[in-house]
Amino acid sequence: MFYLFLKHVIVGPFLLSVFRPWTKGLENVPAKGPVIFASNHLSFMDSIFLPLVVDRQIRFLAKSEYFTGRGIKGRIIRWFFLGVGQLPIDRSGGKASEASLNTGLDHLAAGGWLGIYPEGTRSHDGRLYRGRTGIARMVLEAGAPVVPVAMIDTEKVMPVGSRIPKVRRVGVVFGEPLDFSRFAGMEGDRFVLRSITDEIMYELQHLSGQEYVDVYASSVKGRPQAAKQG
Repeated sequence: MFYLFLKHVIVGPFLLSVFRPWTKGLENVPAKGPVIFASNHLSFMDSIFLPLVVDRQIRFLAKSEYFTGRGIKGRIIRWFFLGVGQLPIDRSGGKASEASLNTGLDHLAAGGWLGIYPEGTRSHDGRLYRGRTGIARMVLEAGAPVVPVAMIDTEKVMPVGSRIPKVRRVGVVFGEPLDFSRFAGMEGDRFVLRSITDEIMYELQHLSGQEYVDVYASSVKGRPQAAKQG
């Protein structure tokens, strides 16, 4: 109810009128059943604009730090993310990360829509970075189609380090669904997982037009010079 109230009464109408997001390929989004939206990640605003332009609710796997903050600010952030239905994911690895992924699988099993950022963190320089294979395992275990999504110019609305959004028009491009059923039952094969992930990232690069860098974004985050050298 809180999500619907924000989207259709308070936040949604305001953002749609101010930022006027344009879309392309909405006809590629399946009308029924579970869907995994695999998106590039340029800004915090990605998780706001993508759900605004589709009919059903998209729940995202959000880093657990958003749910564990302290003080008034921490409580407000936690309240907001829980209210809009985000799912906390522990990125520390091991059983904690596996449990987080299982939460996403449960949502898909119930026929829900799930948003995932394969890069694992947002790009700090506008380039597209290597995808992490957790999405591939989820794709195979859920058996859900993957819709690649390219967010366009959202980093101009909320540049890294900024606190106040800037008014810029943004775009959301939906690619044709990707079917990986040919790999069913092979989620334990790391080469298959890498192949699926790379195919998804190729589609994202094609849709977004971003320069692709074959390293993890987290490995160069905070090191602009290293990122430029690739």
